[in-house]
Amino acid sequence: MSIIIDRRLNSRKKSTINRQRFMRRHKKLVKQSVQNSISERSITDTHNGSDISIPKRNLSEPVFHHGQGGDRQNVHPGNKEFQSGDRFQRPSGGHSGTGEGDASNSGEGTDDFIFHINRDEYLQYIFEDLELPNLVRKELSDSSDFKLKRAGFTTAGAPDRLNVVRSLKAAHARRIALSGSSRREIRTLKRELRELEVHPEEAEPKKLEELREQILLLNKKLRKLPFIDDFDLRYNNLVKIPQPSSKAVMFCLMDVSGSMSQNIKDIAKRFFLLLYLFLERNYEELDVVFIRHHTEARECDEHDFFYAKETGGTIVSSALQLSSKIISDRYPPNSWNIYIAQASDGDNWGSDNDKCFDVITQQLLPQTQFYAYVEIADRPQNLWYTYKQIEKSYPELFAQQKIRSRVDIYPVFRRLFEKREVQNA
Repeated sequence: MSIIIDRRLNSRKKSTINRQRFMRRHKKLVKQSVQNSISERSITDTHNGSDISIPKRNLSEPVFHHGQGGDRQNVHPGNKEFQSGDRFQRPSGGHSGTGEGDASNSGEGTDDFIFHINRDEYLQYIFEDLELPNLVRKELSDSSDFKLKRAGFTTAGAPDRLNVVRSLKAAHARRIALSGSSRREIRTLKRELRELEVHPEEAEPKKLEELREQILLLNKKLRKLPFIDDFDLRYNNLVKIPQPSSKAVMFCLMDVSGSMSQNIKDIAKRFFLLLYLFLERNYEELDVVFIRHHTEARECDEHDFFYAKETGGTIVSSALQLSSKIISDRYPPNSWNIYIAQASDGDNWGSDNDKCFDVITQQLLPQTQFYAYVEIADRPQNLWYTYKQIEKSYPELFAQQKIRSRVDIYPVFRRLFEKREVQNA
């Protein structure tokens, strides 16, 4: 077995291997720093990496040194300030480079270690151990997912699928089968020739010559058999087996009514941007449906979802009914894993709450794998209490969380989409 070690340098003349080893060693610190940076980043800053700061004290490595006790003699260079036997205090003041504490006229320290991670590394630490809950495989009649499986050998195929061992075995078997009678005849003639050679007085020279000539002709006949023929070639037979597909669609519902302040909208956008990056990174066969709503709901593209300016009153059921219609028209539940995420300040037209309850419980939940609701408010609003009843009745399909400030976005996101193994731990 060969082991190849990549010693190439990256664009900054740094060793990629050493960088990966460093990030594995300090994974916990890097992950914590990435999580802390989420609430500070701009919602438009989604295509860059991040600067990671690690305190210098956490980068220390074990070293060998002399233990306490014993007799030791040290020789130090001379100086003009101290004489033999003088005692001096340890330098005090200063800090480890974090920028905290008061000014001091003494002491020394070291700045925190700061390095840059790229976008892929940044997202890897953010979305580690997360998944869409209850994702199941669904049989699709028009499935384009296939798995190649070995199905024996065939006599025709592409050159790259040639099985050399099987071909040589087939050639050897063919040569044995075609030369069997000739080899038996040669063995018989050789025995007869040896017997005549043992008793030369009984042998006739002409007879001996005939036997040798027959043996020579049969050997020539055997040598004419090709070592390998087209008939001997065997190819690995690979067949396509349709695979159950794990296609999913995520509905993103966001309230843009007048009761949603700019700060609340900004928090909602951050949550959905985090969700969008998570889905975009982890699932290739996944559709995302963006729906903005006030009194009316409309489906929009990614740009309008995050940056459009329209506003109005609040009727949440309009977005729920539009989601149900889109599912019926484009995403049949027997073929798609359906997920819905909704963000709102919880303020809804009072008479509309019962309608929301009916649409979710009767139309959406029977067709979805998971429904996540986040309410961005300091205290529960009327929609929160309506959804609380749904959560009690359908705890496996419905979950809701409250976000009060930017720092709550990532913890709430992880609680909603952490893996089931982590949840059960």
